[in-house]
Amino acid sequence: MEVLIFDIYGDYAHFKKFYTTSSPLTFSFPPPPTVKGILGAISGVDKSKYLDTFSSEQCYIAIRIISPVEKTRMGINLINTKGNFWQPVKRGSHEARTQIRTEFLKHPAYRVYFMHKDQNLMKDLKNMLQFHKTVYTVSLGLSELLADFKYSGPFSVDVVDSTDNPTDITTIIPLSLIDKNGITFEEGKKYFKERIPVDMTQDRVVKRYENALMEISGKSIKAKLKKYWQTENGECITFF
Repeated sequence: MEVLIFDIYGDYAHFKKFYTTSSPLTFSFPPPPTVKGILGAISGVDKSKYLDTFSSEQCYIAIRIISPVEKTRMGINLINTKGNFWQPVKRGSHEARTQIRTEFLKHPAYRVYFMHKDQNLMKDLKNMLQFHKTVYTVSLGLSELLADFKYSGPFSVDVVDSTDNPTDITTIIPLSLIDKNGITFEEGKKYFKERIPVDMTQDRVVKRYENALMEISGKSIKAKLKKYWQTENGECITFF
């Protein structure tokens, strides 16, 4: 099997957590539906179709943290546009502008590993990545947070069944792949868990959630897994 690998990064990112409203918080990394949107923007798949085109039945996505996770909060001014006015001034008893404290990721950088059953789509995406082209603008969660990317190349990858010895995994790990008591916690590493959406319908209804384990400074996690994948350069990864 062949996997396409590219890095995506920017100045700021925001991947809104589904349970926050008035003070939006962000996931520490782009969940698979967000990555699918990025893949759709690069390859030109329409936003009304990309969640089906890149469904978990069709593709595999793995995500690695490259830059240590760093979060900050800033105020965003939201403008009320319902009264046929755009200026942030008072109109009667209503405020036209509302400031919302929002959490952002600073200097985010991630490595994406991607496989798809449709070889024609793989070929088209590979061509776009190689020549640093996109059909639509690529961003990190919000349209204002523009992103850049760097193609690392295609690598062959093989699936490895469960072994008795823990393996150094470089990507974020779905907890469903971890054997019972299968994590070796090492000194100097920071482990976090987040519950993320993995599959969504075109109506933005979540079909499946997954608990994901990460090391937020970008270091590997030593774990005994039910299965993992190994690239030709020896890197061990796990797909959602």
